[in-house]
This record gives sequence, C-alpha cells and structure tokens, in this order.
Amino acid sequence: MGNIDTDSLKISHHTERNLVVVGGGHAGCEAAAAAARMGARVILLTHNPATIGEMSCNPAIGGLGKGHLVREIDALDGVMARAIDRAGIQFKMLNRSKGPAVQGPRAQADRRLYRQAMQEILMEYDNLTLMAGAAADLVLDRDGHLAGIVTETGQTIPCRAAIITTGTFLGGLIHIGTDKIPAGRVGEAPSMALAQRLRALGLPMGRLKTGTPPRLDGKTIDWSGLGKQIGDIPPQPFSFMTDVITTPQIACGITATTDKTHQVIQANLHHAPLFSGQIEGIGPRYCPSIEDKIVRFADKSSHQIFLEPEGLDDDTVYPNGISTSLPKFVQDLVVASIPGLEQARIIRHGYAIEYDYLDPRALHNGLGLKAIPGLFLAGQINGTTGYEEAAGQGLVAGINAAISLGFDEGGAAEAKKWFSPDRTQSYLGVMIDDLITKGADEPYRMFTSRAEYRLRLRADNADLRLTPMGVTAGCVGTARQQKFAARAAEMAAAKTQSEQWRISPSELARMGFEVRQDGIMRTAFDVLRLPNIGLDGVSKIWPEMARYSEQTRQGLAAESLYATFLARQDEDIADFHQDESLALPPDLDFAAIGSLSTEIREKLTRIRPANLGAAARIPGMTPAAVTALLRYVESGRVRDRAAVPARAPDRAPTRAPDRAPDHSPAQKWGT
Repeated sequence: MGNIDTDSLKISHHTERNLVVVGGGHAGCEAAAAAARMGARVILLTHNPATIGEMSCNPAIGGLGKGHLVREIDALDGVMARAIDRAGIQFKMLNRSKGPAVQGPRAQADRRLYRQAMQEILMEYDNLTLMAGAAADLVLDRDGHLAGIVTETGQTIPCRAAIITTGTFLGGLIHIGTDKIPAGRVGEAPSMALAQRLRALGLPMGRLKTGTPPRLDGKTIDWSGLGKQIGDIPPQPFSFMTDVITTPQIACGITATTDKTHQVIQANLHHAPLFSGQIEGIGPRYCPSIEDKIVRFADKSSHQIFLEPEGLDDDTVYPNGISTSLPKFVQDLVVASIPGLEQARIIRHGYAIEYDYLDPRALHNGLGLKAIPGLFLAGQINGTTGYEEAAGQGLVAGINAAISLGFDEGGAAEAKKWFSPDRTQSYLGVMIDDLITKGADEPYRMFTSRAEYRLRLRADNADLRLTPMGVTAGCVGTARQQKFAARAAEMAAAKTQSEQWRISPSELARMGFEVRQDGIMRTAFDVLRLPNIGLDGVSKIWPEMARYSEQTRQGLAAESLYATFLARQDEDIADFHQDESLALPPDLDFAAIGSLSTEIREKLTRIRPANLGAAARIPGMTPAAVTALLRYVESGRVRDRAAVPARAPDRAPTRAPDRAPDHSPAQKWGT
C-alpha cells in the first residue's frame, strides 16, 4: 500500500474501477481488505488515517455469538481475527461448561497493538490506498447509479461502487448530562453533510444510540481486595492461520456496584439524558447503561463490573458494566461508591452518542441499496452494534462491491448472484437475513439464540463451512487455501478412521468404562459422545488418535456429540432451501394478490423479499398470507417473469414445528 494520497488518484488507479470505502473502523477495514483481495482498486477514505482500526468502545473482540462471527470472518480471509491474535492480552472461551455449539471465543485487546496490527495488515495490499478526508456528497448518474464520492473539501472521487461505513459518525451527537456535543467520538467531528445528503435522497432513516463508560487510571485503583479473572492457559487463537499466541497475557479485575451506587443514580435520574427526553435514539437492550440497569432491574442490589486494562503499557482501565451519560459530577460519585474505585481517578468521563442509521430493509442481501445501484452500506449505519457485527457486514459488502465491478472472475454483475451465505450456513447469513427482512428497531446484536441451525454453525468449524465458499468467490488468498486444504484433509481422515475403529461393550468394560452391555459394537466416533468416556477416553483406547491435531480432535468430538441432532437438522435445512429456491420476481405486484391485507401488501412492497422463505420471515406475515403468496406464484401467473423451480403440490413452504408429514401448504399454514 502506498502513502496517504490526497490527490484523488485520478490516473494511476483507473477511475472507472475505483471502489471507495468511507470510514476506517472495523466495517471499513474489512470492506477495503475484502474488495482488495478480490482485485478491486480500493480507496479507503477516512477522517484520520492514524485512527484506522481504533476500538472506540470496549477493548475486546468476540463473545457469545460475536466470537462465531469473528471465526467466520477469518474463514473468508478477513482481518479481524489475525489482528486480535497479534494484540490480544487475555483469551477466554466463554460457556466452556456448555456444548461447543454455544461456546464463544473472546479476547481482551491492547488498543495500541490492535490498531497497529490492523494498519499493518491493510498495508500488505498494494491495490489499497488511504486518503485523508470526509465524504460529504454522492454523485449519481442519469440512471441513479452511483458515479462518485464528493469530499468535504469539494474534491470528487469518480467511482462505480462505494461502501459507507460511518459508524457513529453519521449525524453523531454526544450526550454527557445536559451537554450536547456534535461528534463521531470524543474529539472527532461528525459526518453531518453526508447525513443530510442521505436524508435528502428520501432514504428511510432513524436515530439510534450507544454509550461508553468512564475510563479510569489503573494506578489509582485499589486492586488488593478485588476478584480476578484469569484467561485460558494456553490462550486459544481466533484465526485459523495463527498457530500460537505470543503476546503477554494479563488478568482482569472484578468488582460490583453497591447500594450506595444505586442511591446516587436514583437521586440523579433527572439529570440523565436517557430519562429527561434529551436522547431520541433507541439504545441496545442487551447492553444498557448503568442508569438504565438501575431502573429496569430495581430488584437487584448490585451489578458486576469487569475492570479491563486497555494495554500492556497503558494504565487506562475500562470498567465494563457502567456505561453512562450522567453528568460528570454524578459519574465521579458513582465511581467512588464502587469497591476498589473509591480513590480512582477518571481519565475520561463516559457518554452516550446518538447517530443516524438507515433501515436495513432498504438493502438487498448483498448489502447494497436497492434504490442506488453501486452504493453499499455496512456497520452501524445498518442498525447494528458491536465491532464484530460491523466487521462481518464490511466483509460481505466488500466482496459484493467488488462483484458489482466485475472482479469476480469476470462477467456482468447483473447476471451474478450476490455473495450472501444463508442462515443455514453461517451467523453472517443469520445477521444479514435478520436485518433485511426484520429491520432494526433497536441496535442489533448477535446471539447464538438467533440461529436456528446453531448445532452446525459452531465456532470450531467456521472454516469448513465457509472457506470453500470464499475460494469460489475469489476472496481467499493462496496461503489460507493451502492451510485449509491440509486442515480439511486431516479432518476427513480422522472422521474416516474414527468410523473404522470398533470396540465391544465388554472390551470397554474391561478397560474400566461403564457402558450398556447390549452386545452392539461401537465405533470410536460413537464412543466419543459417551459422557463418561469422551475425547480423553477415546485417546486412551486408541492412542493413534494423538496423530491428529487438537483442533481436529475437538472438532471430531463436537461432530460426534451432535451427530443424531445434526441428521434431523439437515432435514430442516433441506426444507429451508426448498423455500428459498422459490424466487419472487423483483417486480411482483403484491396488490394483485387479493387475499393479502393492506398491511402485509405494504410490507412486501417495501421490503421486496427475494424468495418465499424471506417473505415468511417478515414480522407480521401470517401463515395464510404466506400460503396465498405461494399459491399465486405457483399458479403460473408470474412464471413467465421469474425462474420459479417446480415444486410438488403438497410441498409446504417451511417445516412445521412438529414436523407433521406431507401436509399440504394450506394445511401447513393453518388455512
């Protein structure tokens, strides 16, 4: 990657194929890198290139559901997992006591090291150039297709595709008590002109909010009486490309709010912008501010706080659990009421920030705007919250923006399908499908509970699920392809071998394992799922298991554990794909379907689902409405305008909860 270029790159980068990424946060970094891997010539336009990869809020990556997203990003050769492996100072597998499907990797980060790692990785792309500046306007051609980005200085960057990843900068407004400060984050100007331009285009927009806690001086914290949270030993990397973590590891502190804390907050709620009406945007329900917690969970006498160091050579501590927008003097009292923090000095006070977002139902499944071809959106502008959700969208948007320019092995973009793994294949697919069909009434956060097929969508097998898809799309580099080929071959060999090794119940008994003496021979793959034997026991019975890597052995154990359920889930997935295969014409006249209510017609017309499955997942869609839509499409009245696969007349749109066999569509949907 060359030096920061402020000359709009008119000649050297073939402007007819320029792709501009607006914003250098997690979504922007993944978008720029993905498009560059695809072969596009990318300009990353950001206010301050020195802050590329900045962790604006908590210094951590991953978690439940979120960790799955990071592994999937990595499987598609994204950059987030590799960056956190270089910068992580505490790695921990959450939910370790539960099944592997709901376990989530998480890592505490050194902010400086993470930012440095992200910038170093981006610098490896020769066709990616940084440009300092802020986007202020869009240039559209006569057909309404994106033709360029205009900066706040009036400079035009010609392009046929762009990805907007503005995070909290779009119309950003910080709240601390009654103080209101226009900003994208502390000390950085918001993007007001671009927000006004998007609203002027008549796009469906709204306001959301998020928040951050005060930052503390770790030297002024009394750590002596506090609990400690220790990471995993050895730390488990995020990236499938990382063999071992070499960054020094640290412990985090644990404390909690007290009755005094709650009394201080209750007495000052009238100062809280969240309750005074000063804040219009809706905040994340699953990550509320401390004042919101006190009100919503009034029966709780305390709330846990994790004291997370922000770096190996940085005394700043992030008190995870007390996000707030209370006035500074109240924050001082709150912090002083918490054990261990009585003398703690606040380096920077917490705040809430409101920002503009666009209703993601205006997007197609490639994360491009339906109304403006060539313009893609990723991250908080689509109504999500969190680094991982933003990065996942950036990756998908980057791939599809490159596809729109013809960098996917050639051919007209219009004739190609967008790269968009469905919800049976990935958490990325779950997130995107949720956003474009349900919208975002509040900041969207990923949880394992959002995935119907989570037994298949584990963090440990993300590469086996998605890397082949990435290779086909052209977004996976040679090094990862080679490593994946070896990994997949070893996994296949281990599975084959485990099904060839056999043992009788009597032999197991003689080795000290309690099993039912039914005379049935069991394979090593079967024995793996027995709770009193497991992987350790199988390794004792068949020492040859040691020839396989720990990653392969753990993956094999997970496959064995869920084998019976996976067989059933595969039937559900087949049903899902049957529904997804029934395409709905993009110009389908929903008003012509007489039995639909006005409300459902309006929803279908606004969202324009690509297929019957997506239509069925729109909130408010009734079984009767789905059946009416199915009958209308299959009646032949739209067959001339869309390639609608033939379906058996008794085939239901989706699987019934009780799996009733061979129900007709009308019976299935209760009509």
